[in-house]
Amino acid sequence: MTALNPTLAAAPSRPLTRSDYQTLALSALGGTLEFYDFVIYVFFAAVIGGLFFPVDMPDWLRQLQTFGIFAAGYLARPVGGIIIAHFGDKLGRKRMFSLSIFLMAMPTLVIGLLPTYASIGVAAPLLLLAMRVLQGAAIGGEMPGAWVFVAEHVPAKHYGLAVGTLTAGITGGILLGSLVAIGLNHQYSPEEVSGFAWRLPFILGGVFGMVSVYLRRFLHETPVFQELAERRHVAAELPVKTVLREHRAACVLVGLLTWVLSAAIVVVVLITPNYLQKVHHLPATLALEANAVATLMLTLGCVLVGWANDRFGTRPVMLVGFAGLLLSSALFYTSLPGTPSSLVWHYGLTGLFVGIIAIVPIVGVRAFPAPVRFTGLSFAYNMAYAIFGGLTPIILTTWLQKDVLAPAYYVGALAALGFALGWLPMSRRGFVAR
Repeated sequence: MTALNPTLAAAPSRPLTRSDYQTLALSALGGTLEFYDFVIYVFFAAVIGGLFFPVDMPDWLRQLQTFGIFAAGYLARPVGGIIIAHFGDKLGRKRMFSLSIFLMAMPTLVIGLLPTYASIGVAAPLLLLAMRVLQGAAIGGEMPGAWVFVAEHVPAKHYGLAVGTLTAGITGGILLGSLVAIGLNHQYSPEEVSGFAWRLPFILGGVFGMVSVYLRRFLHETPVFQELAERRHVAAELPVKTVLREHRAACVLVGLLTWVLSAAIVVVVLITPNYLQKVHHLPATLALEANAVATLMLTLGCVLVGWANDRFGTRPVMLVGFAGLLLSSALFYTSLPGTPSSLVWHYGLTGLFVGIIAIVPIVGVRAFPAPVRFTGLSFAYNMAYAIFGGLTPIILTTWLQKDVLAPAYYVGALAALGFALGWLPMSRRGFVAR
């Protein structure tokens, strides 16, 4: 096992304690609610577009501007992530871990209370844009912060399971958003959703986010950062300067893995329900229900990947997981539209293999030494996600004009990239947190 920071002692091999379970549970719960707050916007994008832009605006332009505001959240991720991670490496993981969820909860609550275009005119979309920028900055710090926080708390032999379970909690936010959208559309008429019901998921997300801020008060600073502070090994210069000068290879590896992750999440989970309706003319209810099954399987897959990483090692998990993603996604997209039963089964199987995304933080956290770990992971992950997560919908929309199997080719090509990355020495090396 290769030590990533020789000045720190290896994590003791001990069982998970009650404190470890509490840390993991509170972190995962906060991650679920925070990611729910970030993605709930996309489930109500059509309604928001009709309320926050002029009614006489062409529908295509309204949708473009609505999703442009959604994309602004992605563009803000690197800035927020770097700033929050900088202070996380300087002042401590816990403080920034709590700040990130507060920065997400407040804008979410405000969105639920915003007046519409009919009330305040052009100020409505501008305020909406400002809230999405704050949300993007928050999620940019939350996800890397959560992975680092949990990884530095648990014993090394349970590292993969802990990070995988936390990732499952974060992706559970997508499932929660999907279920809330399905429930509201069943409970209320389209007129009621446009009138007031669309506000409910944002208000609830903001309130529950504030509860998570309170609960995170009971978390403790990570032993790794405490030891760094005691030994005065906290980064002396700007952590991002150290990362760019000394850890460029790690940044490239994490960036490429994040590209694979963005393809799996953005294409398979977020875009495919609309693809099923627009290209294959499936009912919205069936598409959303199949998506909910796939997202549930994704959540389970993240836990399975974390467990398997501890049991069998990183390289075998990457090779099996990415090969499975390539084959299952090819089966799913080429068999469409199929029957309702085959749709759910094939989509669910693909969702299970999308769980291989949990390997990204498993590899990414250990790719950087402790003094700059938060900044290194945040910089590489958020920069790559801003670029590839933002470009993927544009690439896919253009490609679909020529080939209805564009999602299969895109996801398959990046799954092959993930498979190739599994052979790199840096991908498989062991984790030493301390």
